[in-house]
Amino acid sequence: MFSISKRSEVEPFHAMDVLAEATKRRASGHPVISMAVGQPSHPAPRAALEAAQAALVEGKIGYTDALGTTRLKHALAWHYRDRHGLEIDPARIAITTGSSAGFNLAFLSLFDAGDAVAIARPGYPAYRNILGALGLRVIEVPVTADTHFTLTPESLEAAQTANNVRLKGVLLASPANPTGTVTGRQGLTALADYCAANSIAFISDEIYHGLTFAGEETSALELTDEAIVINSFSKYYCMTGWRIGWMVLPERLVRPIERVAQSLYISPPELSQIAATAALGATAELDVYKASYAANREFLLKRLPQIGLSIASPMDGAFYAYVDVTRFTNDSMAFAKRMLAEINVAATPGLDFDPLEGNRSMRMSYAGSEVEIVEAVERIAAWLK
Repeated sequence: MFSISKRSEVEPFHAMDVLAEATKRRASGHPVISMAVGQPSHPAPRAALEAAQAALVEGKIGYTDALGTTRLKHALAWHYRDRHGLEIDPARIAITTGSSAGFNLAFLSLFDAGDAVAIARPGYPAYRNILGALGLRVIEVPVTADTHFTLTPESLEAAQTANNVRLKGVLLASPANPTGTVTGRQGLTALADYCAANSIAFISDEIYHGLTFAGEETSALELTDEAIVINSFSKYYCMTGWRIGWMVLPERLVRPIERVAQSLYISPPELSQIAATAALGATAELDVYKASYAANREFLLKRLPQIGLSIASPMDGAFYAYVDVTRFTNDSMAFAKRMLAEINVAATPGLDFDPLEGNRSMRMSYAGSEVEIVEAVERIAAWLK
């Protein structure tokens, strides 16, 4: 498809701005604790580091096939067999330069300029920005307690009527950023069936799989072969800087995705693919890390309401608390700036995730160490008094 309109203006991604300012303050000697970005504090698994070190000693790092190495694709097929009981043809798997490349490839291959694609509000800001930059029409569908904080066929129908459009695509994350919502099997099935019945492309962002603490973690691949699934080694596998992810595609989309990938990326980085292949066998180590997030989650669920920051949506998965700050401010951006400047704690203003109502919310990542999270919250508690 590939036809895109003149590039639209991309909205700022304030989480990255906050991170940059936090990094600057830390370099100047300030005792900054960052709860702004979803980056695990743990290193990549030992097996991944050892595999990468061995590859560097050998020194034969180069291009791979555009959709990745056979070894990593077969390892991921085994992962789906082991974790979900699914038989996935490795030929349907595309290795990508992080999940971000997966979104670019999916949007370019599925849609034409002007097509309407639905996302949740609040939701990950890069969805909105990438879709807008490609000339696509972004339909932000509010997710509230009434919709169990997820997209539903009814909310999609209402959004189409309100915006006088017919959707060409739906993008859902479960667990979700920033809300932490886990869309269970029943809700995911309803969405998949609705999209199939209405010829709507269904894109399932499963980057936070492995980090579910409540509810039912289901892959869209368990329900349909037509879903486009996007995942990454960044979160559960603690490999953000390695920039390595993957897609699972309907067979008909493999060649179109490959053609675009060849032109945009040549291939994913081979060193990261080697490390990622090894990381897939490190579940025991990674589940220890997950337990530390679970402890942070339990602490925040109890402590944040005690200091006046009520939880705005379920903390079922991922590693975020999305909190209501209206007791203290109606400007979450100014609130975040003051908090960083005055007590050296960084968090993300809700405007990143919800352009309409995010002035009343903030996202706090609990991917850091338990000591850091407790210290950050106690600083906030004293500051709010």
